[in-house]
Amino acid sequence: MPETNTSSVDPQEVERFEAMADLWWDAAGPFKPLHKFNPVRLAFIREHVAGHWDRDPTSLKPLTGLRLLDIGCGGGLMSEPMCRLGARVTGIDPSEKNTGTAQLHATQMSLEIDYRATTAEDLAAAGEQFDVVLNLEVVEHVADVQGFMNASAELLVPGGIMICATISRTLKSLAMAKIGAEYILRWLPAGTHDWRKFLTPSELTGHLREAGLSVTKLQGLSYSPLKDAWGRSGDLNVNYMLVAVKPGQG
Repeated sequence: MPETNTSSVDPQEVERFEAMADLWWDAAGPFKPLHKFNPVRLAFIREHVAGHWDRDPTSLKPLTGLRLLDIGCGGGLMSEPMCRLGARVTGIDPSEKNTGTAQLHATQMSLEIDYRATTAEDLAAAGEQFDVVLNLEVVEHVADVQGFMNASAELLVPGGIMICATISRTLKSLAMAKIGAEYILRWLPAGTHDWRKFLTPSELTGHLREAGLSVTKLQGLSYSPLKDAWGRSGDLNVNYMLVAVKPGQG
């Protein structure tokens, strides 16, 4: 197993998101794009996690009994729906302010979610493992991608499944996800992303393979202005998701 770095956390990235911690659940605020993005992400996760663990994705709680880790959970925008689908959810974020916001909202919604202000590296060092690991819009914010992926892979049980979502480093993503989203459409606060830290599907796949995982699915995601909604597409040049599996049987 590849060595795990002490920490892949970028303090400047943590500070940037911590400054907006009170606004995670404001659907019209700085996290509005994530609120709009959530339905397509949720459907993809539900389908592939349920399929991987031989569950019926159309059932009310197809993830019942599965232990799920949401890395970089922020205010809990994905942790909560995963809990409602039956998973036993642990959400981690290096920012105590973010996990505090997430815990408060979960309590208000009467949801039992284990939020912790910690890192993937520290959790892996403690020997914890999960059936499902979510890495959603996180890898483009870390300081050491390979160290982060090594730790994330260690957190999976043998046979476990990881879902990643991120942005590819292309001229199209520079125009749309960086300049367009932050400076023209103002969907995101300026400076939210550093285009140089975006990873192409082949680069991310390489990091996952180095960490001992096998990528089984790549899926492009595109925004439709006419529908004002996100959907699946064959375009991997901007937003994309992938599925990776750890060898063995859980």
